[in-house]
Amino acid sequence: MPGRIRSEDVDAVREQVRLDEVVGEYVTLKSAGAGSLKGLCPFHDERTPSFHVRPAVGYYKCFGCEAGGDVFRFLQEMDHLTFPEAVERLAQRVGIQLRYEEGSGGPSRQDVGVRQRMLDAHRVAAEFFVEQLASPGAGVARRFLAERGFDRAAAQHFGAGFAPDGWDGLLKHLRARGYRDEELATAGLVSRAQSGDRVYDRFRGRLVWPIRDVAGATIGFGARRLLESDQGPKYLNTPQTPLYDKSTVLYGLDLAKREIAKRRQVVFVEGYTDVMACHLSGVPTAVATCGTAFGPEHVRSVRRLLMDDDAFRGEVVFTFDGDEAGRKAALRAFAEDQRFTASTFVAVEQGGLDPCDLRLEKGPEAVAALVASRVPLFEFALRSTLERFDLATAEGRVQALRAAAPLVAGIKDPALRPEYARELAGWLGMDVDDVRRAVTGAGGKASAPQQPQRRRAGAPEPAPPAPRPAGPDLRDPVVRLERELLQAVLQAPGQVDAARFDGLPDDAFAVPLHRAVHEVLRAVGGVAAASGGEAAWTARVHDTAGESLRASVEELVVAPLPLRPGDPVGPLAAAALRELELRVLLRSSAEVSGRAQRAEASGDHEEAGRLWARAMELTAEHKRLRAASA
Repeated sequence: MPGRIRSEDVDAVREQVRLDEVVGEYVTLKSAGAGSLKGLCPFHDERTPSFHVRPAVGYYKCFGCEAGGDVFRFLQEMDHLTFPEAVERLAQRVGIQLRYEEGSGGPSRQDVGVRQRMLDAHRVAAEFFVEQLASPGAGVARRFLAERGFDRAAAQHFGAGFAPDGWDGLLKHLRARGYRDEELATAGLVSRAQSGDRVYDRFRGRLVWPIRDVAGATIGFGARRLLESDQGPKYLNTPQTPLYDKSTVLYGLDLAKREIAKRRQVVFVEGYTDVMACHLSGVPTAVATCGTAFGPEHVRSVRRLLMDDDAFRGEVVFTFDGDEAGRKAALRAFAEDQRFTASTFVAVEQGGLDPCDLRLEKGPEAVAALVASRVPLFEFALRSTLERFDLATAEGRVQALRAAAPLVAGIKDPALRPEYARELAGWLGMDVDDVRRAVTGAGGKASAPQQPQRRRAGAPEPAPPAPRPAGPDLRDPVVRLERELLQAVLQAPGQVDAARFDGLPDDAFAVPLHRAVHEVLRAVGGVAAASGGEAAWTARVHDTAGESLRASVEELVVAPLPLRPGDPVGPLAAAALRELELRVLLRSSAEVSGRAQRAEASGDHEEAGRLWARAMELTAEHKRLRAASA
């Protein structure tokens, strides 16, 4: 077995990887003051950002759920990796060759983390499918793409490929690369025969799209039937695996994430070719669910990119076919809409064309126009409900009101509810007060019930949040002073006078928590030790702190300082350090004076004289430093 990854290599990876770039692949971040960024926490649902990232020192902290750590911890939590797997993934990202304590060749393929093995196998499979698209046997796949207006460049951009019409083309390719049948079956790349004695390619004779996570790693595939001899479903996806969970995955999110964050808009379509058509038609914010209904985990993924909070209203657009199935899908989406703070819309092509067919028949401009023609989801849901009734008759209007009132009552936004009651009255031609009474009588029951939050596959039942112990009172000026100094030291050690800070006595901090952090700083060699690499030094501080103190260190590393964007930390650190030195001198002078009084009272005049002289020196030093400070 190979040993641990060398600590100097771990530090090298930490120094070269930017935490904000890694986190930014999952969460939209915006400025939160000097050297700090914030966004919606990826580890719990929230509407107001409490997740802070400090890129300079490589740490994050959520002040809502208390999650925190460095870039390795972030990937461990987000992608369920072990620590070595997280280091290996990031090392590959920045081109660092890792070394291991035992042996000279590093881990064998069998020793690499299981998840990383599966990711590597999917990457190799994706490359294989792309190569096969150019083979003579893939003519049917190339024709399928061409008939839908997708050229070679489009296929390459979206990673489209072809699975050969055979039983073991991919299997042989992966076996030759050292992958075992068992791990390929676990990854969903091959299927096992009912007899259990052999495996074969899951995707055969099909056009294949790679399904990637938000960071761009391939975690599964979607495959479209092409051959008449294929008796399988029209679309076949990767089954549930340790990598792939269809309730959380959105096809195209890796390509759309930056435009989603930039435009504050996401467009949901129904299929892979629809995503391609939208992106090629000037709607680069399009994504699609992978063979499943839109659900709460999809909401979580999108909200983090939209930065959807009470201070900002993003835009979510659902596109559905104009047929009855599309309308039902839109009404199902109504149940999930209320999980968004964002404004949610529906765009329906009345001729029943999906974005791919619309682009073919009417050009890319028609796809962009479809999205632009969106209507609010609440309005669409109400109008779709009313269409089922004959509004020309009194009986039809009454029945329509009974059906639509629960929808209006189910609108949680108290400002929107009365507005839609008035709209409904106008569409029905009924008295507004009568409609309001019907809405009130509906008791807040929406026709589309809210879906319960689903946990990730394999995740344990969430434990009730533990009560957070009360911290030091920040209204106390001493507490605030000590906290800001420690924040400055941990966030920007290079801007702190190392000799002065490291020269502070062990009792310089009055607050017990701050004194404990100071002891940790002394244990790692003080601020002077940070000159060899600030991120690695911060990690040593974090590791040395121990479980009881680690959360407090994370908070100090990430919590915003009272500075304006662009202001350096140095002046604040210098002022706080000077004030703490003054307090230390004043406290020392008082302590020595007390000892002098006790010596004098006991008759030891020689000791008393020496102590009084020392007290006068400390008082003079305090006055000198105070004058210099002024």
